[in-house]
Amino acid sequence: MVKVGDIIKIIEMLGEPRYTGKTGVVEHIDSLGQLHGSWGGLAVQPENDRFEVIGHK
Repeated sequence: MVKVGDIIKIIEMLGEPRYTGKTGVVEHIDSLGQLHGSWGGLAVQPENDRFEVIGHK
């Protein structure tokens, strides 16, 4: 399970190829379970997007 403070690497974000390979820190997890963080303006949707946890801040 992903937690605030985890560092993730985006493997694939559905419909957003420019996010592939970006890394960032999870700063907020909303009520829908979407991950918001320092990788850019879009939320990662765990049910649709592929990512891996690569560390913790």
